[in-house]
Parts: sequence; structure tokens; C-alpha cells
Amino acid sequence: MADMFLSILIVSAIAAALAALLVVAQRYLANYGKCRIKINDSKTIEVEGGSPLLESLAQNKIFIPSACGGRGTCAYCKVKVMEGGGPVVPTEEPYLDEGERKDGVRLSCQVKVRNDLRIEIPEELFSVREYLCTCTRIRELTHDIREFRFELKEPAEITFVPGQYVQLFSPAYDGNEEVYRAYSIASDPAEKNIVDLVIRLVPGGICTTWCFEHLKEGAEARFNGPYGQFRLSDSDAPMIFVAGGSGMAPMKCMLHHMKNTGNKRKTTYFFGANLVNELFYRELMQEFEQSLGSFRFVPVVSRPGEGDPWDGETGLVTEALRRNIKDAAGCEGYLCGSPGMIDAAVKVLVELGVPENKIFYDKF
Repeated sequence: MADMFLSILIVSAIAAALAALLVVAQRYLANYGKCRIKINDSKTIEVEGGSPLLESLAQNKIFIPSACGGRGTCAYCKVKVMEGGGPVVPTEEPYLDEGERKDGVRLSCQVKVRNDLRIEIPEELFSVREYLCTCTRIRELTHDIREFRFELKEPAEITFVPGQYVQLFSPAYDGNEEVYRAYSIASDPAEKNIVDLVIRLVPGGICTTWCFEHLKEGAEARFNGPYGQFRLSDSDAPMIFVAGGSGMAPMKCMLHHMKNTGNKRKTTYFFGANLVNELFYRELMQEFEQSLGSFRFVPVVSRPGEGDPWDGETGLVTEALRRNIKDAAGCEGYLCGSPGMIDAAVKVLVELGVPENKIFYDKF
């Protein structure tokens, strides 16, 4: 029996080594020469063949959103490949429905540039820029969440819609490859030379580990953006915000914008945390309550510890939502957090009367 397991292990190791060699050979040894990529039938770039389409475009300052850094797991980097993309590969199949396949939609991180291509991308992506900046402040908000402030150098200003995100670049370190990761903008949009990001440390996360252990105040950094369709509607409907953890970021940005523009829409914000000491920006939320008038902040602590000075809402944030809102017909929902939290919140809001097409969210 031991010999059989040893044989299986040896065969598996050989297969893994061969697969790795194949990847290396495809990337560095296969010579595809110069390839031309025609974009929206109006712009053509020339690249060295062999790299993923996502990377080839980024090298030419055309940035496609990719929250997973090109690993083929977020499905944000979809583009239409009209000619030259080859067949859909297995890593793309779970993320493409039948209609998208008919339209030529592909994950640009999974399409290798091996010949000339003709693609289509949303026109607004041409306005996405890369920004060089300096990290000027790092603030600890909780034991595993920090606020990182970046002051822009080149370009010196950014314009974005509250709710959008940027892709922060993490350079190679300690054997980790360079990656981009997506983070919602938390700063006041009126401060056009500032971008604040609220980042939670993910154990083993390449970019979050770099931010927490390697990025220092005064260091240079870079990101590209802005991206995303998460934003406030133009209606006057009452709003229900629901977020947890670093999902605070876009909500904070939206509240700054509401204050700046004199937006008096009735807004109730349910923010969930596991422990009392995981609540943050509480004083800022009180300031928004005073300045916005029709804004109410409802912090919810899942399990207050013994002796914690807490007499507010407890349990799941969705439970607090049910207790405080009896009829949400006519309201809009704005959610930011983990997929599980968002799915649960959508279910509750629909049960309370919010049409599903009036619920807007940003999952991460």
C-alpha cells in the first residue's frame, strides 16, 4: 500500500513539474513575434506575443479592471474578442453565460496574445489612468483594518464617482509576484489630490501583506483607475446602506459627497462588526448625522464581549435591519461587503419591499 501511495506521489510530482515547464515554455520560449491588437476599430497597438491580453493592454496604459490580479477568479476583466482569441479555455467557462459566449466575451487575463486580435472594450476605460503617489499617512482603525492615505504626484488630481474603486499595485517581494488588487475609494471626492483606501489584512494576501508589513509612510506607490458602476442614483428615494468591515470605504465616500452637495435624502446606515473594538469612524458618522440631518448611523455588534460598554444593536447586521425597518417599499439599498453578507441583505431588503432592481452593491 505504501508503495502505491509513493508511486502516486511521484507521478503527481512529475505531472506538476511538466505543467510548470509547459507554462514557462509557453511564456518565455514560444516566439509569437509582434502582434497587433485593434481596439474598437479605432486604435491599434503592437505588442510582443505570448502574454495575456490583460497584461499586454496594461503595458500600453490601457487598464482593464481585474480585482483578482489576473488569476481568472473575479471575472471583472471581460472584453469582447471579435477576432483572433481562439477557443474559450476551461478557466473561463464558469464565468461566461451562453449570451456572452455568442457575443465573443472573454476574460482578458485568460486570453493569450498569439496572433493579431480585434477587440472591443467600454469607451470609458480609455480615460482610466495610472497614478504615481506617495503614501503620506497610515492609520490603524482596528486590529486588522488600516486607512492608507495617498497623495497624488502624477497626475496630480483624480476625478471619480463616489462608490468607484482603484487597483493598487503591489511590487514583487519575499518571493511573491507583483499584483494589482482592487480597493474602494474612501476619501472625500472634493480632495482631488488625495485617495484614501480602507484595507483589511487578509492572511496570506499578497497585496494586503505588502500594505501592512512593507508599505511605509513616505514611500512611493501607484494605482490605476477609477473603475466601477457602484454609485448613488439620481432619485430622491430614501436609502438603506448596509456594510461591514472594509465595506465602510465606499459608504464613507458617498456620505462625504452628500455633505458636499447638500443632499438631504433620508439615509439609514447599518454597519456590522463582530466586536465593539471593530467599530471605527464612529465620531465621523456622528458628524455626518449632525450635518446631513436625515442621516442615521446604526452600528451593530455581533457578539459584545463581557464587560464591553455596549447598549446598541447586537446580532447579525441583517437582524438589526429587520428590527429597525418594517416597510422599505420605495427605498433603495446600497450594500458593500462579503458575498454572503450581501446575499443575505438582498434577501431581507426584498422581503421588506425593496425591488431587487433598486438594490445596488459591491461584493468583495
